[in-house]
Amino acid sequence: MDTTPSPRLALAAVSFSTLLAALGTSIANVGLPALSAHFGAPYSRIQWIVLAYLLASTAMAVVAGRLGDRVGRRRVLLGGILLFSVASAACAFAPSLPLLVTARALQGVGAAAMIVLGLPFVAKTGSAIGLLGAVSAAGTTLGPVLGGALLAGFGWPALFLVLAPLGALAFACAWRALPAGDRQAVQHRARLAPPYGPLLAIGSMTAVVMATLVIGPFHLARTLTLDAAAVGLVMACGPLAATLAGIPAGRAVDRYGAPLVARIGLACAAAGCMLLALLPASVASYVVPLVVLTSGYALFQAANNSAVMAARAAGQRGAVSGLLTLARNLGLLAGASGMGMLFAASGMRVAFAAALLLVVIAGITWRRTGRTAARHPA
Repeated sequence: MDTTPSPRLALAAVSFSTLLAALGTSIANVGLPALSAHFGAPYSRIQWIVLAYLLASTAMAVVAGRLGDRVGRRRVLLGGILLFSVASAACAFAPSLPLLVTARALQGVGAAAMIVLGLPFVAKTGSAIGLLGAVSAAGTTLGPVLGGALLAGFGWPALFLVLAPLGALAFACAWRALPAGDRQAVQHRARLAPPYGPLLAIGSMTAVVMATLVIGPFHLARTLTLDAAAVGLVMACGPLAATLAGIPAGRAVDRYGAPLVARIGLACAAAGCMLLALLPASVASYVVPLVVLTSGYALFQAANNSAVMAARAAGQRGAVSGLLTLARNLGLLAGASGMGMLFAASGMRVAFAAALLLVVIAGITWRRTGRTAARHPA
């Protein structure tokens, strides 16, 4: 009897762990006001509930990838899911803000393994890589919706407690579905040359997408005078577009090649930034460019990740995935801080003109290094 795990089951298990890590990022945001009231703390302290998770997952991304290459990705991924689950329960029962922040940091460490080590298991096709991108965007979209319902019905501990049983289920799925014999990584000791160009490119593009999440609420609420519910609906259009574009993007990479899909993605992102900078203020003139921009990001991410992973030996893919995740998270941080400050100082048009410049930088970087990687797989 053949007991070899099914590739489809492995993809499902990896997708589920990626979804949970994305949920962990976004589900807590909606509860920040309630947590501020519960602990009697100002926003300057409460924001560490979000920052601790993001900083921990960023700091541990490369470590998780390299460790997976050395001792086995399945083993490290399972350890990450277990840590994520236990830390989620600890968050729900944390009696003080410092302990909650500490538990969130541990949750972020587990999430780093869940995000980084999923990609090497499915790096053979653009379709699978595109699916992971879609699942990650879906988790980002679902987080505030699920979080709002849990907060209204059960209070803030439910935001974290719900992740514990889901993590246990993800652990069971990964234990059953992922192949145990991924030790080819241990045999490969070649020095890793970091893919600086595609690092830089995906970081620039992620900063642009993060700018929409930071600038959007202020533009929609203050300039367009939308209420909170309407702002939420409009803001969901971007992640939803990335979710829907993820799988077709991966399939397009398999069919037409990474260079062409990357160029189309960059063109869409540039067009979206240009329209956001030039069009008069209205809901339609925000939603349409936002959808074009985030769809372009999904196309570029699938092409960039596929090209980089294909150009690396199997024993280096964990570390490379960690570097890509590090670049993505640094882009998130840069977009949240730099683009937010630029918007506050100079307004919507200047901010998205700068975002257009970042897309151009990503395009130049891809043209110089990304196409080479796509044409010379390891």
